[in-house]
Order: sequence, then structure tokens, then C-alpha cells
Amino acid sequence: GMCGSFYLCALKAAAIMGDAVGDDTAEYRELYERGRKYLEAELYDGEYFIQEIRWKDLRAPDPSGPEALERGSYSPEAAELLRREGPKYQYGSGCLSDGVLGAWIAEMCGVGEILDPVKVESHLMAVYRNNLEHSLVNHANPQRPTFAVEDEGGLLLCTWPKGGELSLPFVYSNEVWTGIEYQVASHLMLNGRIQEGLDIVNTCRSRYDGRVRNPFNEYECGHWYARAMASYGLLQGFSGIRYDAVDRCLTIEARGRGDFEVFLSTASGFGTAGIKDGKPFVNAVRGEIPVSEYRLPDRT
Repeated sequence: GMCGSFYLCALKAAAIMGDAVGDDTAEYRELYERGRKYLEAELYDGEYFIQEIRWKDLRAPDPSGPEALERGSYSPEAAELLRREGPKYQYGSGCLSDGVLGAWIAEMCGVGEILDPVKVESHLMAVYRNNLEHSLVNHANPQRPTFAVEDEGGLLLCTWPKGGELSLPFVYSNEVWTGIEYQVASHLMLNGRIQEGLDIVNTCRSRYDGRVRNPFNEYECGHWYARAMASYGLLQGFSGIRYDAVDRCLTIEARGRGDFEVFLSTASGFGTAGIKDGKPFVNAVRGEIPVSEYRLPDRT
């Protein structure tokens, strides 16, 4: 589901770019439609998107075959585990926090929906219900508990609420990463789930309040790690504002919230935008933000 959503986003983006320059994009669109149909039918379990672990009958060597096992220097126990569960470091039936990451990127970049929005929202709400812990006192994290520990809260990367946890799942599955927390929170907001998104953000920021951790350094693999910049997506997720410099179009999905104002930064200028007296506006403080059209789809 995760890698498939990336693939669908890339196919649809390629089709849009090809159309813009007059290329034939029929093959991209055909692959996209086929891929979307497969993901929605085969990798959606009725609540969230999962991973189908396949390692046999592929156009690739079987990693559990005798020759591959001999080359890999597997112990008898590891070989048996490989034959039973497949290659290590997968997630299978798990509820993965970034399990539809490609759908979030597509929305952020103006590609639009790439999967059934009802199924995407269902996945995000499953992540919110199953993976967000407001206290990790009873959570065992054998890897890097420094990111979140003891009575702190956080969004776990993966859980297995329906069973099927692998013996050797992907190595970070028990961890908490701010970059994924912000991604899920902003995606929830894009789908109108403002309070659920804010709950994740508040839980995350309470760990970086300056008492234990530096509020300006949300470290993950290293200090000032780039994935935390997914937080910028909260502006778009919360406000529903997206600017297209090609069409000079400002989209505001106000979601019936009334008047509001939010920071807006573009390649040509920055300032604020929002709704005032029921009408859209943009105010460039530095540079220019030319707008020829306002679009106000109200996704409630």
C-alpha cells in the first residue's frame, strides 16, 4: 500500500505533466487506473491498506530457495522463518502510519486524489485509533526510545491490531518519528479531521516543550533531521490553501470554518491568505502572489 501509493502518485503526476506539453499520456493513465483498481481491491482490508508479502512465483530468484539460503549464510532458524513468513523487515497486515504516504504527497503537490478518498480517510482514522498513544509507559521499544519514552505520547510507526505481527518486522516499527506524526496529522486535516490531526500535533509537541528536548531540534536519524519538515504541510492541511503558480489559482478548502487567515509562501512572494467577510483574499507582504482565479471547494 505504501509503495503502491507512491507509484500511483508518480503515474498521475507524469500524465498531468505530459498533458501540459502535449505528450501522449495514455499508457501512464492506463497503468494508473490498473494500479488503483488493484490497490483498492487487493490491498485494502476493509479498514486500512496493508502489504501483500510475496517472494515466490516472481520474475526474481526465490530468496527461500536452497541456493539463495546458502549464499545468504542463513542459520537453520532464520531459514525456517524466511520460508514461513517471507523476507524480513516487512509489515504485512500491520496498520502502517505512512501506509498511504503517496496519497498525501499527491494532495500536497496538486496532483489530487489518487485513491478512493473514503478508503484513504478510513486508513488515516485507523492509524489515529490504533497507533496514537498518549502514554508509552507500557510500550516496549527495543530500538531508540530516546525519541519518545515512559509517560510521553507519540504516534507509533506501525501496529498489528488484527494480529499477524511478524517475527522480524521492519526495524523501526516500534518507534515514534515526528516527520510521520506531522504527515499523518496534516493528511487527517486535509480530509476534514481537524481535531484528530491537532491531537497528534499536540502529543508530538508536548515532547519538545524545552524541558527534556530542544523544541527547535526534532532529531530522528540525526539532529535537525529533514523529515520533521513535514510539519510545513500542517499549514496546507489546516487551512486547505494551495497555490498554483502555473494557473495563478488559489484553492481554499475552507470546510465551513468561516473567516480565517494563514501564512502563505510561494516562489514569487509571501504573505497571508484566507477568507474575510466570506470572500477569499491574498495579501502579499513581500514580492508578488498573482491570483487570476479563486477556487473554493468546500470539502466538509
